[in-house]
This record gives sequence, structure tokens and C-alpha cells, in this order.
Amino acid sequence: MNRVVVTGLGCITPIGNTVADFRTSLFAGTTGIAPFPPYPEAPAREAHDKSQGLRFTRTAAVKDFDATQHLDSGILTATDRTVHFAVVAARQAAAESQLTNHYAPEKIAIVVGCACGGRQAEETETAKLYTRDARVHPLTVVRTMASAGASNISIDLKITGPALNISTACSSGAHAIGLAFQMIRSGMIDAAITGGHEAPLTFGFLRAWDSMRVVSPTQCRPFSADRDGMTLGEGAAMFTLETLESARARNAHIYAEIVGTGSTADASHVTQPHPDGAAAAMRSALRDANASPDEVGYISAHGTGTQVNDTTEAAAIHQVFGPNAAKIPVSSTKSLHGHSIGASGALEALATILALKESLLPANTGITQIDPAIDLDIILGAPRNASPKLALSNSLAFGGLNAVLAFRPIE
Repeated sequence: MNRVVVTGLGCITPIGNTVADFRTSLFAGTTGIAPFPPYPEAPAREAHDKSQGLRFTRTAAVKDFDATQHLDSGILTATDRTVHFAVVAARQAAAESQLTNHYAPEKIAIVVGCACGGRQAEETETAKLYTRDARVHPLTVVRTMASAGASNISIDLKITGPALNISTACSSGAHAIGLAFQMIRSGMIDAAITGGHEAPLTFGFLRAWDSMRVVSPTQCRPFSADRDGMTLGEGAAMFTLETLESARARNAHIYAEIVGTGSTADASHVTQPHPDGAAAAMRSALRDANASPDEVGYISAHGTGTQVNDTTEAAAIHQVFGPNAAKIPVSSTKSLHGHSIGASGALEALATILALKESLLPANTGITQIDPAIDLDIILGAPRNASPKLALSNSLAFGGLNAVLAFRPIE
């Protein structure tokens, strides 16, 4: 079985459109959560106050991103905002690692997560159809399909190996990274571009989530005693993966090693998570990594800031780690970049990899008092200096679909 390492990073996020900017914001605790920007979808609602009827007024949107500065008119015409994020982030990762210069294109896989597809295109064309009975754009289908990111990355980078999209709600990005890891470890392919992307911040999407009453009217504060819900976000994070042997042979820069992945289903309730499922996913990732619970020195929590999710995830951590659970540093970076659905697991994997590389664990921001029922070592204030032997990144999705990634610093 091959050992698998991360050799390139790329991102477009609410806290930075390069990895360097993301890193700065991550460790400075600079949040990307802000009042609504103007969203371009739904022409029939151009004069409509986008916050009208919503219980919340803040999202974590990508800022200062002009797709026309990166992409030509052909791809801009045929794709939605989510694909713009995906392609640019993939380019960044591929450029850093020089992956396509060292591997045959048919031996590189693309495995990305996207749950919502082209929301802006979908809402724009639906508004035209139902308000004006107008003809929809002829490229609506390819703009809205969830797999458009995988397809356009393959076209842009001339990669001809397997190209897959994983759609498992909030675990999509983590499941995609886990699958790419398994494909390389088994020898099925030599290298991969993997991660997650999403651009779901449309008026209809926000109204749908508002109806569930799980979005914070203030700001996402995972594990806080006064937490009142999640903050929705967008973005992309992409990685290049290859074998440790090949990376060392070509003297590639190595960020971290992926050593395990765990996937489970709660088989319980579509919106109410169950601690047994999350606990089983963490145990599975540890078994896959041939690691003991005692080795874990950091957990990047799913941590949405909802009452149910945070208490359920904390209970799962206590199940797995027992008396040591309260000694393991834990934080959720959703307090900075929001919950970007299919991209969230990838953004959190990026934060985890940087934490291991820098020996610096990001803080959980926005907390005034930790919920005493959590009983975990939530990192507050400044980032914490630490050098974990092993870190877990948790993604716990609607539908009870859980994915956990295990990373080690490279020696």
C-alpha cells in the first residue's frame, strides 16, 4: 500500500483567495463573516431587498474575486460561480506541485466534492421561466450540474484520468479527499487533484435554510454557551496528492501525509445527527491509519454552531477518547469561513494541514463562554503552539453521512 502525501494547495475562500492569505486570516482569527453582498442571481428580484423576510443578514462570502481575471470567456459562459472557484483553486494547487509535469494525464484523477451545483444559474433561469415565461439559457444544464467542477478542472488541466464528483451534503469535500487518498494508496492511480467547492449563496438557498431555523441571526459561534446557529458560506479548497515515494524522488514540497479515512452513516434521522455514527467514523479513520486514540493531538471539528450538532459531536468525541477526550485540543474554523456545505470539509482539511505544518492550532473564535456540557478543550483566543502526532478533521452531514480524515505531519 502506498503512502500518500499532500504536495500542493489552492483555495478561494471568505478569508483569502490564496493559501498565503487564508493562512494569515486563519491564525489571526480574522473572520470572513459579514453582511450580505449583492448577489447577481434572479433578475426579477433586482429591486428586492435580499434580506427581506430572512431572520439573518450575514454570510461568509468570497470577496475580491473577479473570475474574468482568471478564466476566458468560453468557460465563463458555460459555468457557474462554483466552477470558477474550483478551477482557479485547482490551478493554484497544480501550479505549486507541478503535478501535471510529472505524471501522465491518464494516471491523474480528479475527485472533488460539490453538493449544490450551479445555484446561481438555476435560480436565474428559474426566475426567467416562472416570472416571464422566457426561454432559458441553452447552457443551463451544464451550468447547473454538480459534476461541472470535476469536468472543467479536467478540461482546464488536460487531465484524462478518472474525474468524479462526490455529493454527500456537508461531507462532500471530505469524502472526495478520502476517496482520492484510497485510489492512490491502492495504486489505482498515481496522483490526484481533490477537494471541494460550492457557491450556494443565492436568495432561494438562503430562504430555504432560513426555513429550517438553523442559521444564526448573529454569527456562528461553535461550542459557545450562547451559540444560535450556523453561518452559510462559499468557496473552494483543492489539493494535489501523490505517493510519498514519488514526491521524495522528485523533491516535491510535502505539507502532510494522509494516513486514514473513515466513512459511516447514522441510519437514524435525516437532520438530527447521532453520536454513534460520528464516533464510528472517527474510530474507522484511526483503524485505517493504524493509530491509537492516544496519538490524536488535534481535532478539527465539524462544529456548525447549532445546539444539536455541537453537543452531538462532543458526545461522539467522548465516546471515542473516553477520559482523554477533555485533553485533546479542538476547534472549528467555521467561525471564520462559515459553512460552505460541499466545500466545508475541504476548507477544514486545509486548515488542519496548515496547523500540522506550522505546529500551530487555530482558535475557535467568537466564543464568550464554552458550553459546559461540551467538556472539551476548545482552543480560545490565540492559536496554540503544539505539534500533534496525528490530527482528525471531522465532517458530519445532513442525512447522517459522516467522513473523517486523519493526517500526520511528515517527518
